Amino acid sequence: MGERLPTSAFTTQDRQRYRYKVRRCLGVLERMLAEGRFETGRKTMGIELELVLADEDENLANVNGEVLTRLASTDFQTELGQFNLEVNIAPHSIGGVLFSELEEELTTSIGYADHKAREVGAHVAIIGIMPTFGDHDVALCALSNNPRYAALNEQIILARGEDLAVAIDGVEHLACETSSIIFEAAGTSIQFHLQVSPDGFPTAWNAAQAIAGVQLALGANSPFFLGRELWRETRAILFEQATDTRSEELVAQGVRPRVFFGERWINSAVELIHENVRYFSALLPYCDDEDPVEVLESGEIPHLSELRLHNGTVWRWNRPVYDVQRGKPHLRIENRVLPAGPTVADMLANAALFYGLVRALSEQERPIWRRMTFSAARENFYAGARHGIDAKQFWPGLGTVAVSDLVLRRLLPLAYDGLDLWKIEPAERDWLLGIIEQRCLRRTNGADWQAKAFHRLYDERGYDRPTALREVTRRYMEYMRTGEPVHSWPLP
Repeated sequence: MGERLPTSAFTTQDRQRYRYKVRRCLGVLERMLAEGRFETGRKTMGIELELVLADEDENLANVNGEVLTRLASTDFQTELGQFNLEVNIAPHSIGGVLFSELEEELTTSIGYADHKAREVGAHVAIIGIMPTFGDHDVALCALSNNPRYAALNEQIILARGEDLAVAIDGVEHLACETSSIIFEAAGTSIQFHLQVSPDGFPTAWNAAQAIAGVQLALGANSPFFLGRELWRETRAILFEQATDTRSEELVAQGVRPRVFFGERWINSAVELIHENVRYFSALLPYCDDEDPVEVLESGEIPHLSELRLHNGTVWRWNRPVYDVQRGKPHLRIENRVLPAGPTVADMLANAALFYGLVRALSEQERPIWRRMTFSAARENFYAGARHGIDAKQFWPGLGTVAVSDLVLRRLLPLAYDGLDLWKIEPAERDWLLGIIEQRCLRRTNGADWQAKAFHRLYDERGYDRPTALREVTRRYMEYMRTGEPVHSWPLP
């Protein structure tokens, strides 16, 4: 969503032309799939990581413009809030010492961003939602200085026709309204990309959906928002509500939210893209000059810009992506489930679990999606977000069990098998899945550590709430910089 739009005002004619172009793009995509034009032999992965910029008092710092100027690198981009940055890690082939390479690149990129942020009195945080995020951070002026974000904000509010309502029942209750989408910027994430062949897409996507609840439960890192303790991964429900174009009446009618888990297992990638076109109206109806049919018939590969733009405004937790690299089209899955942080080691452990499980589950003779209903996968997702490491998950053959037991008994062995199938070096496999094992044995992840640290300070030591949250954030930053995984962090 970082590309710039030439305008934020759209006419009826713009919308009609955009709808025509999207459908034209969709027809070309189907034709390319039928003709076997997609890259099939390359198995690559990539990472996008969103970062938070904070000041010396651990408040959000709206300085991404100044930091980006100093970074002077195309690896870094704006995100929705001026207190956000995004760093992109280039695609890698999966295998060998992949995770050591990723560790070096992530550590270097984060360190470079932190160094440049300190030149303007800020520093970088790797966290789902800053515990210090408060009412003072929700002003519309906190949106990044990019016409696309202003247009997105305007179109979501126009589509809804009223202020956005946020109502979250967790450990505590929060109910509030906002006239902008800035709440969306409160949560930062890490996104795992996996390039797959068209034939392999549905099995990989189904596998990713099946484990989304487990991912959230193990990787939760956002227990606080606006001073309240809510879900263990509050970012998941906040994102859904902070971009909701539906009024109460449309919700009651069953209209789908734009942050969308999905409704069923799939048999092809194009099913998801068809759903995006059929279910969701345009938010940013901008057309370029490419005619995809003419480009394809000339022997070139079209970029399908309108379809990609539309796809980018439907926030599936596992999003289908069409892209063109080195003149070749490909499909990939963008796994958007997890928050950022707490450390590079923790994020790489989450990545190892994801890539290992997707590979192993994709190759089972009796795939998980033939043995588990889609509604069970969706319920697992919300249970993982709400309860984190204490969540219960349904799994075929086990029933509903504690997520730590599920991972230790059933999923870790599968992840080991999957990483072996990818030919990951055994030492890297053991290092990262060992972090997952210890997280389960100690029942401690980022959200659990934050909540326990808060209650130690607030309930036992008598800190007032703002001071306790600020101290939790300060200690989180201290331990984050050590690079040691969160299960090893001491409590105050």
